[in-house]
Amino acid sequence: MNTSVVWGHPSLRVVLDVSPDGPVGVRSLSGGAAEHRPRTTQPLVELLLPGTGRARASHRFSQSAIGRRLAYRGCDQRREGVWHVLRVDLHDAGSGLDAEVFLRSADGVGAFQTWTTVTNRGTEPALLLGVTSFAATFAGTADAADVVRGDSEWLGESRWRREPLRAAVPDLRLAAHGQDGRGVLAVAGTGTWSTGGPLPTAGLIDRESGRAWLWQIEHNGPWRWEVGERLDGPYVALLGPTDLDHQWQHRLEPGESFTTVPVSVAVSGDGLEGAAAALTAHRRAIVRPHPDRERLPVVFNDYMNTLMGDPTTAKLLPLIEAAAGAGAEVFCVDAGWYDDGGAWWDSVGEWQPSQSRFPRGIEEVLGRIRELGMVPGLWLEPEVIGVRSPMADKLPPEAFLQRGGVRLLEHGRYHLDLRNPRAVAHLDQVVDRLVEELGVGYFKLDYNIDPGAGTDLAATGAGDGLLGHNRAHLAWLDGVLDRHPGLILENCASGAMRMDYAMLSRLQLQSTSDQQDFRLYPPIAVAAPMSVLPEQSANWAYPQPAMSDEELAFTLCTGLLGRLYLSGHLNLMRPAQVEAVRDAVRVHRDMRAGLARAVPVWPLGLPRWDDPWLALGLRDGDTTYLGVWRRGGAGEVRLPLPHLAGHPVEIDVRYPRHLPAWDHTWESGVLTLTSHDDEPVAARVFQIRSAR
Repeated sequence: MNTSVVWGHPSLRVVLDVSPDGPVGVRSLSGGAAEHRPRTTQPLVELLLPGTGRARASHRFSQSAIGRRLAYRGCDQRREGVWHVLRVDLHDAGSGLDAEVFLRSADGVGAFQTWTTVTNRGTEPALLLGVTSFAATFAGTADAADVVRGDSEWLGESRWRREPLRAAVPDLRLAAHGQDGRGVLAVAGTGTWSTGGPLPTAGLIDRESGRAWLWQIEHNGPWRWEVGERLDGPYVALLGPTDLDHQWQHRLEPGESFTTVPVSVAVSGDGLEGAAAALTAHRRAIVRPHPDRERLPVVFNDYMNTLMGDPTTAKLLPLIEAAAGAGAEVFCVDAGWYDDGGAWWDSVGEWQPSQSRFPRGIEEVLGRIRELGMVPGLWLEPEVIGVRSPMADKLPPEAFLQRGGVRLLEHGRYHLDLRNPRAVAHLDQVVDRLVEELGVGYFKLDYNIDPGAGTDLAATGAGDGLLGHNRAHLAWLDGVLDRHPGLILENCASGAMRMDYAMLSRLQLQSTSDQQDFRLYPPIAVAAPMSVLPEQSANWAYPQPAMSDEELAFTLCTGLLGRLYLSGHLNLMRPAQVEAVRDAVRVHRDMRAGLARAVPVWPLGLPRWDDPWLALGLRDGDTTYLGVWRRGGAGEVRLPLPHLAGHPVEIDVRYPRHLPAWDHTWESGVLTLTSHDDEPVAARVFQIRSAR
């Protein structure tokens, strides 16, 4: 007899097929309303072993032999605070493997987090080659489905596109053949730059019904997501590292367990923006509590287009005064503070303040930051040891990632292996010393190398060693915040090369790019809420004395619809420019509580890199903050805002108020803006209130 398991709450409904003659699978997944769908044959868990493989030859993680055999043994539903939790118990008699699938969803949120734990109940070791964290068939047809996905690289982060699934998965007339397809749109991230290429956040949207799924793989290392077509429709499979993509395999001895990396899935019947709103709410539920989440202080960092890794007392003191005068609440001294020789790249690792840069000690600089009411911060790249650093010879070989007994060397740095207690003890000593002796309250944690497939020391293989290190890194971060609960940690990795929610569920803000051209930054900032909470999205604003008034406002607007991350030679500016910066900081401080509740909308769709007009809205109840950037092109733009259609609205310019206003009209939920100036770039931030 076919039965089902129904789980969820008014904002999320999951129905699982349970039967004695087929695998457990997700029949329907919706944002609360029931979906009527036929029984699915896509297994909830896909699991590969060398001796079993796939039930049908392909490179897919769909229809593995063990996945088809995993039998339902029961489930448990419970509440844990705000979380609704489901555990599904499965067993494969042939291999002796148990699989426990966990789902948890915050009350009122149309999303869930899920992972799988595999336990070897047999008498022989099992070699895992891949285990899904989630697998299910998507509601709708492949003909009507769009894939939303993004790519990043250094200086060019968060480049999104939406395209028909048929562009990657052709119509093969599967029904006429009576078989599932073999091809697949498989996207994989490699190494430890989890977002250094394709992004682990993506989605499917049904053009006909508006049903949408968005997912994120929450891992600070390798991952894979795939979309393909089966006889019963499109399917999605989400995984951490695999043997196929990442040289990952894990030997599971009898009695041992292995847990996959967590992934999250948001669902909505209101298209991309509905799913983005659900995923945004879910991200807020999984982020670690921290005082920063309430205060959201304005950060000034001395690096971008300013000191560029060459801080000294003489350069910093005037900048500190200017930053405090502008309203900054944190001042971070970036790279170079530890280097006496001027070539700091390969000398990192001991983290002792330079004496030549700070003749009276770095304490003078940090003390002045505190005197002016700001939190002192330092740049730190904890996971690497430069080849010229004294620590390169002080730590044992097993404290570093290695292959074939040789320490991995990348761009003049060795990479610590945080499975090793000596490596962890070194980093704990560094952080505790800087916090307790120097009073540092903020660290910009950078990460500028990628060690590749991993380490084969004390592991089944390189990918297995890397996964162990990835998880040890997260445990180290948890330990730092447990010891120093008020310490603010910024996530940075050559800009945003590790912008995942394994990291961001722990750390307080994310540098969204290293892009130094203020004209190129807006598409990055506009797209960032697809990957990161608005209140975590640290978008650089780096006004400079040589900028025109419109250029200065343009870069400041880029920082306003997110976490304002300020830089620039403020100490060299004219009084009117200083006042323009101060006004932007005041506006941001007025807006920031709303930003921490807001969900994103994209009136012009997700941005393309060369778009002349870009727009991002952040919707907080009856208020929408709308940022609009013009980079050439026609002087008029139409911005559909359907969530405000049918209501009178009040439209105010929040920033800049000191420059000529743009003409605007409001009709049938569409805001039309007209810019009359001849400047090559211009931007405005509006506040739109619904007078419903």
